[in-house]
Amino acid sequence: MKLVRLRYTRWFNILRDGISHKNPIAVAVLGICSALAVTNRVENAIAMGLGVTFVLMASSATVSLLRSFIPSKLRMVTYMVIISTYVITVQMFLAAYFPVISRALGAYVGLIITNCIVMGRAEAFAVRNNPRYSMLDGLASGLGYTLVLIVVGAVRELLAVGTLLNAQVMPDSFTTWTVMALAPGGFFIVGLFIWGIRELIHYHEAA
Repeated sequence: MKLVRLRYTRWFNILRDGISHKNPIAVAVLGICSALAVTNRVENAIAMGLGVTFVLMASSATVSLLRSFIPSKLRMVTYMVIISTYVITVQMFLAAYFPVISRALGAYVGLIITNCIVMGRAEAFAVRNNPRYSMLDGLASGLGYTLVLIVVGAVRELLAVGTLLNAQVMPDSFTTWTVMALAPGGFFIVGLFIWGIRELIHYHEAA
């Protein structure tokens, strides 16, 4: 019973850390470029978030499975090969089934390869833990990343064009905020979200 309790406690801690206490964007401040670039629309934010989550889970599980065979001097190169394989899979899937979103995201899907969140979880967690926990860690980090993208995307789309998922929400008399469709508007909303999450979890960096 104690072993089961400890196991569920660890599962909960991994999920909690990825979503809130060690949120990739709000706490670790990683993946900011994509958070600014693809969050002008909620549908783009969802697609990018799901893509990164898949890559995180798949690459973390693969690194964990192969960790005993990866030479320490070649681990970064190996991570890149593994990650790029799954990123190409995401690119091909979006191009085949969601061509409009694929065009909207453009090169940013391919840049998941260089996303520090993916490489960071492989190096910090997957190479030291079994595949089950590594996949869970990837899922948690992906959910934390996706949560931020969706919230930021929702605020920006609502204020920039008055819609959510292309459905009209704001009245015709609403004056749109053009700046929210641009990178400065995204930077402002991301900054507010980072501040809000850190206050919520009482996270403050030492001076």
